[in-house]
Amino acid sequence: MTPSRRQILQLATAAVAFPTSSWSVRAQSYPARPVRIIVGFPAGGPTDITARLIAQWLSERLGQEFVVENRPGAASNIGTEAALRAPPDGYTLLLVTSSNAVNATFYENLSFDFMNDISPVAGIISVPFVMEINPGIPAKTVPEFIAYARANPGKINMASGGIGTSIHIAGELFKMMAKVNLVHVPYRGSAPALTDMISGQVHVMFDILTSSIQHIRSGALRALAVTSATRSEALPSLPTVGEFLPGYEATAWYGIAAPKNTPGEIVSKLNKEINAGLVDPKIKASFADLASTVVPGSPADFGRFVGEEIEKWGKVVKFSGAKPE
Repeated sequence: MTPSRRQILQLATAAVAFPTSSWSVRAQSYPARPVRIIVGFPAGGPTDITARLIAQWLSERLGQEFVVENRPGAASNIGTEAALRAPPDGYTLLLVTSSNAVNATFYENLSFDFMNDISPVAGIISVPFVMEINPGIPAKTVPEFIAYARANPGKINMASGGIGTSIHIAGELFKMMAKVNLVHVPYRGSAPALTDMISGQVHVMFDILTSSIQHIRSGALRALAVTSATRSEALPSLPTVGEFLPGYEATAWYGIAAPKNTPGEIVSKLNKEINAGLVDPKIKASFADLASTVVPGSPADFGRFVGEEIEKWGKVVKFSGAKPE
C-alpha cells in the first residue's frame, strides 16, 4: 500500500525529531560513564587543584567519576587541542584558564579557533595577581614605584613565568598604562622567578597571589597592590593597582568548557551542578585557601567573559610585541 501524504509527513517529522529526543534521553542519563577534565598544566599547581576540587564535587553529585587528566605543554595548547578535538558528548571537558585568552592572540598558528570551538559551561574562580617587589627597591606604593621606574628607565627587571604567560601579560598591561620601561626577564615557571626575586636579581613581578602570599607575609617580598578590581580578602589592607591606575585589572581565572556542539542539556546540567558547588561552604572555603573568589554564572555569562578577555589581552599582546620562543 502506498503511504499517504500525511503518513510521509509524519515519518519525516519523526526522523527529524529523533536526534533531538535521542540527545535529550542521553542528557537525562548523563553521565553514564567516567568523564575526563583535561588540564593543560602539570599536577600540583593552582590550576590542577582547581580542577580536582570541581572534579570531586561533580563525582559526588552526579554519581560518576570525573577524572583530571594533566596534559601540559605549549602554554596549555596541547591539552586544549586534545579537549576541543574530542567528541562533543560531554565526556571530555576542558579546564579553561586565562592563558587560553592570551594564547588566542599570542600564538598565530593554532590549529583551533578557541572561542568558536568551545561550548562554554561555567566559570569557577578568579584569583588576583599581586604586584610585588624586592625590598631593595626604594618604593612602598605603586605611585612611588612608577616614579622610581621613570627615573631609572630600562634599569628595572620585571620577572615572569615565561613569555606570553598571564603573569607576563599582566606586567605588560601595567607597563602600557603606567608608561614605564621595565626589562622583561622570562623564566621557565614562576618558582625560579620567585627565587631570583627574593635574592634581588630581578626587581618586580606580577605573580598569582596564591603562589606569593607566604613570601609576602614573611617579608621576603614587598607587596604593593593586587591586580583585581577589588581588594583581596586574603590581604585586605593591600590596595588595588586600579586605585592608582584607573581601569587596570588583571586576574587569573578558571572555568569549564566542552567541545563545540556539546548538547545544551548536558551543558546546562554541568553548569547547574558547578554553580551548586560554588555556593557550598566546604568548596568555598577550599577556594578561599587559594586566595580566590568564586564566579558563578550561566554558560552565556562565562562565554561572554572569555570573549571579552580575548579581546582585552589581544591588545596588550600586540602592544608588547611579544612572540613565542
